[in-house]
Amino acid sequence: MKMDNCCSECNAEITEAEYNYSLNRFERPLCREHQRSQYNLDTEALNAKSCPDRQNGPNSNTISEKDSNFIENMIKGRIAETLVEELFTYLGYSVFRYNILNTVPGVMQLLKDVRTDVAANIKRMPDLVIQDPNSGEVYFTDVKFRKNETFTFNDIGPDYPYENCYFIVISKKHIKCINY
Repeated sequence: MKMDNCCSECNAEITEAEYNYSLNRFERPLCREHQRSQYNLDTEALNAKSCPDRQNGPNSNTISEKDSNFIENMIKGRIAETLVEELFTYLGYSVFRYNILNTVPGVMQLLKDVRTDVAANIKRMPDLVIQDPNSGEVYFTDVKFRKNETFTFNDIGPDYPYENCYFIVISKKHIKCINY
């Protein structure tokens, strides 16, 4: 069986099936190696076209420093909340996520630059409600990640509405608890 079909790039002989497939897909005869190469080139071109913000390559960072810090702090806060939730769950406490983030995902992104009483109250909602397994008592718990380990009641303001709230401050070195 003689094959007359060859790759337009390297002149290697290709089967009738390879010939037909590459003509259909790439509009020219290509061997399998050059089909893979062309597929990768096509995919990169398609990605570049569908992501116009990425003008400086796929690793360029187009997010502002303010937004980057906001996102980083949100991630650190969620990790700290999860850590505290898991610690209390392991100790037999019932733990419920209470914060607005769990009720309305994405609301913090909407409220990040809003300065109203409603936004302030939403942002100050405690993160967790924890129930003691022995006494049945329920406590509001607010988890704070602080790189410098500093947390004062000035951080929450003079009219904080959750009087029996416990603040758990997470840092790289310590986990501390303060009650209001």
